[in-house]
Amino acid sequence: MELTAPTPVHLIHVEPDVNVARFYGVELQPTLFGEVSVLRTRGRVGTNGQAMMVTNDDAAQAGEALQKLEGQKHCRGNIPVSDQNRPSAVVDLSSGLPFVWVF
Repeated sequence: MELTAPTPVHLIHVEPDVNVARFYGVELQPTLFGEVSVLRTRGRVGTNGQAMMVTNDDAAQAGEALQKLEGQKHCRGNIPVSDQNRPSAVVDLSSGLPFVWVF
């Protein structure tokens, strides 16, 4: 099964004034039985966080779920890691999870 879905979504929410530094990720994963799972990861920046997987019957349903989750997170103030425009923050993706150093 080949997925034609968008790339994984990696979002971050940083508010140094209130000590908030969170990451959120959503991606699609094929299963061995021809289904598609939506893998959600979330947590505090610098930790492994938590993961949750929801399995859908086909890629279209999973893609819709991914877009819905991404929209909800954007409404709550999360921004894509690639659009991190803060001059005082450096995003490190070498470990696979977003980690932000705030100076």
